[in-house]
Amino acid sequence: MSGEVEGLSGFGGMVRLFPLPNLVLFPHVIQPLHVFEPRYRQLMEDALGSDRLMAIALLRPGWEDDYHKRPPIHPVVCIGRIFKEERLGDGRFNLLLQGMCRARVLEEIKTGKLYRTARVDVLPEVPATAKREAELRQLLGEQMGQWFAAHSVALDQMNKLFESNLSSGSLCDIFTFALPLEPEVKQTLLEEAQVEQRVLRLVAQLASTAAPQPGSASNRKFPPDFSAN
Repeated sequence: MSGEVEGLSGFGGMVRLFPLPNLVLFPHVIQPLHVFEPRYRQLMEDALGSDRLMAIALLRPGWEDDYHKRPPIHPVVCIGRIFKEERLGDGRFNLLLQGMCRARVLEEIKTGKLYRTARVDVLPEVPATAKREAELRQLLGEQMGQWFAAHSVALDQMNKLFESNLSSGSLCDIFTFALPLEPEVKQTLLEEAQVEQRVLRLVAQLASTAAPQPGSASNRKFPPDFSAN
């Protein structure tokens, strides 16, 4: 493991995998999940009994034919910590998972468990210089403002985030998670540990993508509720 991340002190480099076909988790955000498959019920029991960690991994295209086995995943995942859970009477769980850090899967480990486990290398964020950080925040704010020009609720939430002391990297992660972008697009941004390149990629993506119109149908609420929890 190449470095420590705040909140993961003592992490040994082994993490439970929770592969999903359409969800990319990011640091700094919170994702509600419902667990019902036997393998992930077992994952939850083990996580709650130890470090409360799991990693959300995006399945690669073509996963449908092999979903109940071990379909390929993208190599960069987001480690999250269960900070609130509800155990249901029939063995299912509702939980809130807080994204902690990026990590690269080095190899999957056979454990005899129903769920998958991997040895990972934590990917520390590479921040921009102080001067460039200010420029990136301004660039991101301008592009987000243009994108949300017709969405007053989201624009107000966005402005409040920019008034905080969140870094441009954190803001980029929060916006990427919340925006209605394709999972593969989000995955490319998750894989970028260098803040400057990540922000520039998101800005370029938004410049080429039209924002959903107010009242349009979407699988994700829009305007989104941004969260920096």
